[in-house]
Amino acid sequence: MVVASAREEFLEESRFVMMQWFAECHPVVQALLATLFTWFVTAAGAAVVFVARSPSRKMLDGMLGMASGVMIAASYWSLLAPAIEMAEGGPVPAWVPATTGFLAGGAFLWLIDKLLPHLHPGTTVAEGVSTTWKRTTLLVLAITLHNIPEGLAVGVAFGAVHYGLESSTLGAAIALAIGIGLQNFPEGTAVSMPLRRDGFTPWKSFLYGQASGIVEPIAGVIGAAAVLYARPILPYALAFAAGAMIYVVVEELIPESQGSEEATDVATIGAMLGFAIMMTLDVALG
Repeated sequence: MVVASAREEFLEESRFVMMQWFAECHPVVQALLATLFTWFVTAAGAAVVFVARSPSRKMLDGMLGMASGVMIAASYWSLLAPAIEMAEGGPVPAWVPATTGFLAGGAFLWLIDKLLPHLHPGTTVAEGVSTTWKRTTLLVLAITLHNIPEGLAVGVAFGAVHYGLESSTLGAAIALAIGIGLQNFPEGTAVSMPLRRDGFTPWKSFLYGQASGIVEPIAGVIGAAAVLYARPILPYALAFAAGAMIYVVVEELIPESQGSEEATDVATIGAMLGFAIMMTLDVALG
């Protein structure tokens, strides 16, 4: 009992020291560490290929549905609500930066979707401009598209903490990183598993799967740095990230999760659970 109590006390003190150290880091460093975590979870999802040949369709639909719910909840509580609050009392009505940034984020993803060649898991026809790139590359690029707004959202959230606004706290930014990390797990699996079925070795399938998350630390650092050195764009940047995330959810995640007639209920329940988890994280930690 004494040993267990001492160990718990040591762990608690260690967590406190780590959180204090993290809180004192520069916002760009915080964004980098947080997005490295989300990349790690993507890699963990890709590592499923080492223990399973292929997850069931119901499981995959449920995970994609949960990812949708997390991103929808994060778009409001972690991004749009702070954007509106920051714009209040500004030179334009508070809804202008939120609406403008939100639509711009969706337009940006739409443009990339039309230009960058990519192939969604479970499909055989590539989207974007015509190319001779291999199927492997196109699959990785499809998930990479998802990860751009996610990394940007985490980076902007940590950058916003610097300004001390009530709705942009360190806890809320950490909650967003945790939520994004949770929904990155199925994305890593969605890349590695099709490659394994195509005959790739488990190790090679894993490497390609985790590679789709590399863009998140890059986007996170860019997002945090941008809002730190250009304060007026902060509400627009938060809303931009929200719009990009919602575009990914509506255009890709929800249709993919509903692709199997037998598992539509599973995907819907997953979305509800994902929304509830992200909402709880944001309210509890924020």
